[in-house]
Amino acid sequence: MSDFSQTLLLTAKLAALTTLLLLLLGVPLAYWLAYSRFRGKAVVEALVSLPLVLPPTVIGFYLLLAFSADSRVGHFLVHTLGLELNFTFGGILIGSLVYSLPFMVQPVQAALHNLPRSLREAAYTLGKSRLTTLWRVLLPNIRPALLSASVLTFAHTVGEFGVVLMIGGNIPGQTRVASIAIYDAAESLDYARANHYALVLVGLAFTGLLLLAYFTKRPVGPRLP
Repeated sequence: MSDFSQTLLLTAKLAALTTLLLLLLGVPLAYWLAYSRFRGKAVVEALVSLPLVLPPTVIGFYLLLAFSADSRVGHFLVHTLGLELNFTFGGILIGSLVYSLPFMVQPVQAALHNLPRSLREAAYTLGKSRLTTLWRVLLPNIRPALLSASVLTFAHTVGEFGVVLMIGGNIPGQTRVASIAIYDAAESLDYARANHYALVLVGLAFTGLLLLAYFTKRPVGPRLP
């Protein structure tokens, strides 16, 4: 397999796994943030939104320190669990989850918050549990938001640079994703190779936005339990 194909496959793998895992983790978190009355909710919302305002290198730097064997967390990971995350695919995956979290949580939270309260009340009146109500009633009614969050998360992960570079470096086949490959090629004045990677990323982004525009404009009627 050529270095070009290997890099693109690794990029797609990272973006796909990040999107899938954030769907599993971010949707319950968005549900809790949308409906919880917990006093400290504003603090959690601020923490979730932090990657939107922090430079990626700051996030990557602190994760690099956290994963280091010199830190308490890193010592536990390395010496107890046998996990070395710095300069590995697992490390850049965790970094991607942290950095892309708000792109999954915020659209879903806003969509859930804007749903009519009567949908939940009708489900509870029919004896549906919170989990069943979320899965069978609420999520089907926010499909455009779920799709939007998934596309944004995937595209954001594909374009990651600072976090991946800080945690993963530039190891072919392990941590070298397309954004790193573009920087590496441009730095060595190989503009043709950089252009090949860049064109693929532009094509992916444009296709994703077209699909997003198509599916989010389709009318979706309210679904009752």
